[in-house]
Amino acid sequence: MKSKAKRDLTLTVLFVIFAIILLQIANVKFDTYKKQILSLMAIYGIMAVSLNLVNGITGVFSLGHAGFILLGAYTSALLTIPPEQKAMIFIIAPPSPFIVNLHTDFLTATIIGGLVAAFGAFIIGFPVLRLSGDYLAIASLGFSEVLRILALNLQSITNGSLGLKGLPNYTNIWWSWGWLFVTILFIVSLVKSSYGRALLAIRDNSIAAEAMGINVFKHTLLSFVVSAFFAGVSGALYAHWLTTIDPRITTFGPILTYYVLIMVVLGGLGSISGSVIGAIIFAFLMEWLRAFEQPFTLFGKDFPAIQGMRMLVLSVLFVVTMIVWKRGIFGRAEITWDGIINIFKKFSRGGKK
Repeated sequence: MKSKAKRDLTLTVLFVIFAIILLQIANVKFDTYKKQILSLMAIYGIMAVSLNLVNGITGVFSLGHAGFILLGAYTSALLTIPPEQKAMIFIIAPPSPFIVNLHTDFLTATIIGGLVAAFGAFIIGFPVLRLSGDYLAIASLGFSEVLRILALNLQSITNGSLGLKGLPNYTNIWWSWGWLFVTILFIVSLVKSSYGRALLAIRDNSIAAEAMGINVFKHTLLSFVVSAFFAGVSGALYAHWLTTIDPRITTFGPILTYYVLIMVVLGGLGSISGSVIGAIIFAFLMEWLRAFEQPFTLFGKDFPAIQGMRMLVLSVLFVVTMIVWKRGIFGRAEITWDGIINIFKKFSRGGKK
């Protein structure tokens, strides 16, 4: 067992070094557009892994993820915008004296954004997590919408419908993929701990878990808060990737939660590896399918630009995927070094034959 753990640690370190080299090559060779998409893949990965902790690993059906992303995005944005710029951004109403002089570096702002989102999850978790099933999903979705409406109306803090513009473009390949690595490392460590085993027991049968002495509410609340923290971190990265944020329904509304849910279900509900792969596939398809919203030629026939065609094609692909892989690409399985080594062994045996 010790030799296996040592082998896995060595392979993981080598993989991380290899990934850093690939990211450096991409940072040097890729143009701005490709680097933006690469960063977005990692941001989506953080969103998906954090939601999977609640929906897939704990078995709690939450639809309020966009609300925590919004909290992280607005908190970090207010902390990174210089005080003199805030005076120019807030047109409808002057900025609140509380936020005028708030300013810090990006790392601190990102962590504070995550903490604010975690605090919001802690406050809402007490009443909401006593519900279950569809009732919990509806309550968490309602909480998310309440936050969005507050962002729309608190003009002296969020600048209302105009949003916050001119955010520093801090999010790059290193920030996004670095935080994705931290997210995966933390959540994998949590799942492998005694707390994680309790979460898996709650997912399989909450009544049996409680009968075995597991405090279901406390463990579920812990999962909810940790998930919200990383959702807030992804919101901070997302805000400084967009450089302009507003409380529109297409930016931080239910649509964003549904996007993240698609990534999680596509990769496999309960699989951390699947969440990352699902997020990468989703980000790639969202950009690649933009061609369908431009005039295009198919089988020699010209078609005009059709708005929304991208989402239609993506939805069809998603339905087909769910028919072929009912539990997602990975199901509840994870990518492990044992699995990778076994695949190489099978290929080597096939080559000898």
